[in-house]
Amino acid sequence: MKVNAESIWGDLEKIRKKTPLIHNITNYVVMNTTANALLALGASPVMAHALEEAAEMVQLAGALVLNIGTLSPAWVQGMHKAALRARELGVPVVLDPVGAGATPYRTRTLHELLDGTGLGIIRGNASEIRALVESGATTRGVDSTAAPEEALQAAQTLAQIECCTVCVSGAVDYIVAGEKIFRVHNGDPLMTRVTGLGCTASAFCGAFAAVNRRYPEAAAHAMAVMGIAGEMAAERANGPGSLQLHFLDALYNLTREEIGARLRVEP
Repeated sequence: MKVNAESIWGDLEKIRKKTPLIHNITNYVVMNTTANALLALGASPVMAHALEEAAEMVQLAGALVLNIGTLSPAWVQGMHKAALRARELGVPVVLDPVGAGATPYRTRTLHELLDGTGLGIIRGNASEIRALVESGATTRGVDSTAAPEEALQAAQTLAQIECCTVCVSGAVDYIVAGEKIFRVHNGDPLMTRVTGLGCTASAFCGAFAAVNRRYPEAAAHAMAVMGIAGEMAAERANGPGSLQLHFLDALYNLTREEIGARLRVEP
């Protein structure tokens, strides 16, 4: 496996050419942000959480992204049904464990989703990843109380238990699969002031997994593109509001040369 400007550009071209449908069962807060970012990337978003159609939508999708940000029992049922269908069809599944550890219900729901879902990628912040592995680990709402490197051992354990790729996002993004670890150093602190960009990163993991079934590469490519676009946006923005606008433009206009000039990743 390799992650460099050429491998990232190759996957990005595939996304722009194939426009894979990314089925998001996600939360109310981020739907608009996530949908617009996927469109700017080149993918096609759909948000279908109703139990009556969640599984059927998977049949059209290139990837399924499960995000528990705003939980409700009906949505959880839809997630289980969609995940089962995705596993039957071999469709990549990405889980965003938003707020893991914040409440017993949230953590219990996540463990039920982990059980037999057949995940390809789990992407969360350090506190969320630790809460999935360490008894008693907590988070502050949906915000991390730990640095990414503090969750590295938990990420390795989780990746081994679930036989999947785990992405810990933060100032440095860690992508863990078996003994393989990628570190992506791209991004800007201003990105943390815009709600939904973490959830967008999970959706991007789905988009890249739709065109690249080597999940560690797909996750690293997704985080690199997120970070690079965030850097470009932050250079033009006056604050979080204008960052969102410039972030979408940076994604839409991203070139091979800009990826090559800005990429900071290490194995």
